[in-house]
Amino acid sequence: MTTLTHRARRSEVGKNSEKKVESEEDTNQGRIQDNEDPGDSKDIRLTLMEEVLLLGLKDKEGYTSFWNDCISSGLRGGILIELAMRGRIYLEPPTMRKKRLLDRKVLLKSDSPTGDVLLDETLKHIKATEPTETVQTWIELLTGETWNPFKLQYQLRNVRERIAKNLVEKGILTTEKQNFLLFDMTTHPVTNTTEKQRLVKKLQDSVLERWVNDPQRMDKRTLALLVLAHSSDVLENVFSSLTDDKYDMAMNRAKDLVELDPEVEGTKHSATEMIWAVLAAFNKS
Repeated sequence: MTTLTHRARRSEVGKNSEKKVESEEDTNQGRIQDNEDPGDSKDIRLTLMEEVLLLGLKDKEGYTSFWNDCISSGLRGGILIELAMRGRIYLEPPTMRKKRLLDRKVLLKSDSPTGDVLLDETLKHIKATEPTETVQTWIELLTGETWNPFKLQYQLRNVRERIAKNLVEKGILTTEKQNFLLFDMTTHPVTNTTEKQRLVKKLQDSVLERWVNDPQRMDKRTLALLVLAHSSDVLENVFSSLTDDKYDMAMNRAKDLVELDPEVEGTKHSATEMIWAVLAAFNKS
């Protein structure tokens, strides 16, 4: 799907600094991330999809990279994880025939509205679908990547624009029109840079100062966002402001995290299966 790449070193530093930064597990081992950061109560509540799009947007231009063909499916994966974390859907229990995360179907737990249009629209699709589908199939259906004409109705349309409008309503983005020679395009520049920087800092800290080297001890939403940012190919945006040594450390730790075996991690105590199922789906794509 996506790859975690190392940026080029500065010319003077690159040739002579091949040493790996030593692990800081001894200082970070005892730090377990709380479910909510102390300051989160004062921050704007964003969905995982809104956070992924915000990370992918260019601040001044107000649009995502034209070369990013991963973010669409990444946003759909975010919808599934968000629904699971809100107690609306879950994976069917494992059986002898269906042990793997990618073999197990997505089941409805509650159809009560979430208040988010995209989440509720997806919830209606899941409720109405018989037979039930797997995580990977749902990502494909919601993205519109299906050859079955009878299932095109499940495609979520204008997802980026709808998420952007939510962020405009929350005072984080604004709406502008830009001319690109042959066509006009609606863009959404970032106006609340403080909120975006808070989000970036949160992810940077999760793999640096607050690194715990155990995904089961990480805050679940932060873990989900790291997985989704990787799958949506926007993780580079998160770490680009770091110094070279911290950048390498952050990238290495993020790489180690997303290269864990989802089948193993998903079976551990207190694991959120949907996060690992979505990662497994993207790894297979």
